[in-house]
Amino acid sequence: MSTAGEKAWVLKDHWKALLAMTLVSLSSFQYGLDFGVVGGLQAMVPFLEVFGDEDPLSPLGYNIPSDRQQLIASLMVLGAFVSSSSAGLTAKYVGRKLSLWIACVGVFASTALMQATTEIGGLYAGRLILGLANGLLMTHSQLYVMAYQPTQESVPSRYRGLGISFLTYWISFGSLVGTIVDNFAAKIPTKNAYVVPLGIVYVVPGILGVGLFFIPESPRWLAAQGNFGKAEQSLQRLRPLGWSITRELEEMKTTLEAETRLQSNVGYLDLFKNPIDRRRTTVAVCALTSQAASGAMFVISYGTYFFEMANVGNAFENSCILTGVGVAALLATALLITRFGHRRLMMLTGFTLCGISQLAIAVVYTVRPNAESSGKALVGMSVLYIVAYNSMVAPYAWLSGGELSSQRLRSHTFGLATGIGFFFAVTFTAPYFINPDSLNWGPRYGYIWTGACVAAGVWVFFFLPEVKDRSLEEIDEMFEAQIPARKFGRYRCTGQHAVLDEKTMTEHVENPAGNGKSRDAKV
Repeated sequence: MSTAGEKAWVLKDHWKALLAMTLVSLSSFQYGLDFGVVGGLQAMVPFLEVFGDEDPLSPLGYNIPSDRQQLIASLMVLGAFVSSSSAGLTAKYVGRKLSLWIACVGVFASTALMQATTEIGGLYAGRLILGLANGLLMTHSQLYVMAYQPTQESVPSRYRGLGISFLTYWISFGSLVGTIVDNFAAKIPTKNAYVVPLGIVYVVPGILGVGLFFIPESPRWLAAQGNFGKAEQSLQRLRPLGWSITRELEEMKTTLEAETRLQSNVGYLDLFKNPIDRRRTTVAVCALTSQAASGAMFVISYGTYFFEMANVGNAFENSCILTGVGVAALLATALLITRFGHRRLMMLTGFTLCGISQLAIAVVYTVRPNAESSGKALVGMSVLYIVAYNSMVAPYAWLSGGELSSQRLRSHTFGLATGIGFFFAVTFTAPYFINPDSLNWGPRYGYIWTGACVAAGVWVFFFLPEVKDRSLEEIDEMFEAQIPARKFGRYRCTGQHAVLDEKTMTEHVENPAGNGKSRDAKV
């Protein structure tokens, strides 16, 4: 649990750290903006005239081949996978801020290329470069936010969920802005219909690139480089007046020295060398990747195109409604996650609702595929889905992926988890299932994601630990004690664990449910 000293501070006391966190979390806005804009472009006639083909059977008179749809999405993901997976190296040698600056340059270059080109190869190249930039933005922004934890890098543990909810909120809000811009730009009869929406992608890297000059580098990263003087200056800029900077810096030094003794050269093979790190790596990767099992990218990436091909009202307006509801759900989550953010309960409920809504969409469209009532049901179930996903699945998946990894391996583990998460996040098969020129399943594609939601829910129940309000050191202790996932919530930490004391024996106290007695044990 959080320490008593930490709990004496309230949220407003940490306004400087929260301001820095808000700026850095704009990286997620750019990521969501890309999904919102590009998803809508594929339902625009001017875009299809340049990169698609005439199709008299399509409601638009044009369509885009499913292989092109797949590459437009997957090349961005490939780039994100590569840059995220190498985050351990960039985090160690480059730093958080410089990595984010490099990513901003990549966004500018890729967007300019996509605006200028009329060749599908140029569009592919732009998507790949943008993916590389997005991977850096998403990984290092979240490492920076996770860094604002005392004795780690940046917010107190009780606000860690709030920090990650900012990141997921920006993704959804960026997607909403992109969808709204697409809605108005779609009425332009020329190439500007897609050039203008792409132009708003410049906004975020511009703000972020300038704003980074006014916030400090991660104190944890500076300390890891041996720059304790600069780390202390960074903490002084981030912490409230009266905060024990010296004590936090000493704890940071102790942890780093212990990590150095345990492992002088950390690499990706270390993620799997011993059972504890192997378990933590597996849990972190699976937690972050689990959100893909809900079929979110089917709804988010192809939502507008999906509504258009299903001939459900105005596709752009429906997408705006859907994304707007998702933003509202995430805003509510940001306000409630600190008090009610139990990871296991929320993710289990979220996957249940996502599975039910996906199944309802598929069944309704199977029974009455072209009825007006089916179209209304499709939109209604999509709204239920996005509420469940944005408020109960995505925030907690990102949060768990970041907080469950080993401290000394965090950059490597989170980079790998983010990379694999990017790889599975985009449904590579979606175009083949929903495109009228391929399998043409349309909403019946939901049958597949119903099963995936069930599988994800089963994994959460058996393997996801509950670490609400736990410090990262306490999470270390519980993993080292080899506590089963379902018992993490009842475990009482003693502050003794191998990272600090190099002990193989960990003393702990557990309160079994249903009785008030405590039990001491040696593990």
